[in-house]
Amino acid sequence: MPWSVGSPISKPIEQAVEETTGRPLNGESWTEKYDPTFFLSALTRAGQDKLATFASGIAAYQEHPHRRDLTSPHRWAEAETLPILDYGGPTDGQPVLVVPSLINKAYVLDLFKDRSFMRALAAHGLNPYLLDWTDPSHFDAAADLDSYIEQVLIPALDKIKHFHRKPAVLVGYCMGGTLTTAPAVLRPDLVEALVLLAAPWDFHTDSEGLRQLLGVSRTALEATFDTLGRAPVDLVQALFVGLDPTLVGRKFRSFAAMDLNSDSAKRFVVLEDWLNDGVPLAGPVARTCLFEWYLNNATVNEAWRIGSTVIQPQEIACPALAVIPSRDRIVPPSSAESLAHLIPGSTVQSVALGHIGMMAGRRAANEVYEPVADWITNAASQ
Repeated sequence: MPWSVGSPISKPIEQAVEETTGRPLNGESWTEKYDPTFFLSALTRAGQDKLATFASGIAAYQEHPHRRDLTSPHRWAEAETLPILDYGGPTDGQPVLVVPSLINKAYVLDLFKDRSFMRALAAHGLNPYLLDWTDPSHFDAAADLDSYIEQVLIPALDKIKHFHRKPAVLVGYCMGGTLTTAPAVLRPDLVEALVLLAAPWDFHTDSEGLRQLLGVSRTALEATFDTLGRAPVDLVQALFVGLDPTLVGRKFRSFAAMDLNSDSAKRFVVLEDWLNDGVPLAGPVARTCLFEWYLNNATVNEAWRIGSTVIQPQEIACPALAVIPSRDRIVPPSSAESLAHLIPGSTVQSVALGHIGMMAGRRAANEVYEPVADWITNAASQ
């Protein structure tokens, strides 16, 4: 019975009644123990309390004075009009090109001084570069993924090889990881090794809700892309919030209970600022990602092409490492595993972290940064 004691539907209501009355139900049915009027009153008060705490958390975040204060890295070169940022390290070190997702700003990979993937690579003796996609207004609004690969990513790799006289290790985070498979297939001469960080490939795994939403809203989304030439930040964020609809409420209620002068509160503010500093997607790119990938699973079905070439990970010949966070709610682990298992001889490393936590969490340095830097060093020396 859906409304039986302890059922998924009943549990939140039972919890609300217990919290409001201060008396445990001990397995008894709340519909029998309390009359409907009392129950409705208890549920309403619990909901009002949660909403008030949520609002308090939002206000505390908006009024918090702390902001990210890291010095911007050197703009080493450009690919098309997009910057390639140089994070230092020895000039004779192994060059590494890191490719972030197109959806959020690249600085999640350099969010805090002590939690910076990019700075950790440099400290390890590597020479890391970050490709900063920035806003698509810096690029042709009609650009599709072919343009991003052929006019930005491959030329960036070519510049690095020309300067260092050896190919770069290519590292991709989230959607950036999916994109890095293309140059690894198309231009293996430019890729020394490949590192995939929570990179999705099978877009039909654990994504039924998002696919249904895309299916029923496709006409409206297409009209938006046609009118604006892009997918606005708010639209993209709304789609991905649907992957965990209660997350926003939970995190701001938690923030409301923090000491606002604490390190945890300051880190929350910096991370939340980054989350709200999204990047719109060029219309053609949004169509590919949302409709070809999520709806049609073009990657798995070998229908994703750059030019006339189907991108098949089975053809990647360089050493490859896939780091897959087991607590990822944005890229299901099985989606990332499907890509890793297609690449011959790839190494798979599972970490008990979330999608963002693997890059900016307190355990990221020990569980992701250092192992990845060690792997790159070993792969480049072989």
